[in-house]
Amino acid sequence: MESEYNHLMAVTTARHKVLNYLYKTRTATAREISRGLKFSAATVRHHLRLLVSDGRLEITSGRVRERRGRPEKVYSIPQAALGDNLTVLADALWTEGGKSISVSGLAKYLAGESDFKSQPVTKRLGLVMEKLNRMKYHARWEAGAGGPRIIFGHCPYAAILAKHPELCRMDMALLEELMGGSADQVMTIREGGSTCVFAMRR
Repeated sequence: MESEYNHLMAVTTARHKVLNYLYKTRTATAREISRGLKFSAATVRHHLRLLVSDGRLEITSGRVRERRGRPEKVYSIPQAALGDNLTVLADALWTEGGKSISVSGLAKYLAGESDFKSQPVTKRLGLVMEKLNRMKYHARWEAGAGGPRIIFGHCPYAAILAKHPELCRMDMALLEELMGGSADQVMTIREGGSTCVFAMRR
């Protein structure tokens, strides 16, 4: 039992060393990590594969070797894992801006130059879902008796939503801008639901 524990600790320590190496260097190939940590290439590749599979590392590009051969994979820490201060900034902007912030103006800005209104409804819904999912809404749609229902599986503003419920109105205005119709919010994550649901009126 003790030998199994020691083996597990050695594996965990080795994996953390690989991870910490990349936190310091930001990017590196398996060969560079192997040389820097004095680990075998096989050991490094094993830990890199596991760290990529659980999302703690990502492959960012391929680096051309000095000698002939396939480009080497370059590993890095995902940007999201490095952290940022965007939540605090967004909260400050909403708090300081107050009523001077135009919800419909923000919705138009987020919609950008997308013009799906001339498309048939099914095609339009598909295009809108693609755009929303690029914005991290995890959106999908389903048919409803009065018109399509659009479901957000995730709120990209969840961290500040409780203090700024007007963001729900912005989401609704964004949908209306993209779809070219009126919407009603029938369920909200803010009020304890697992999803936000909007009914598009015909």
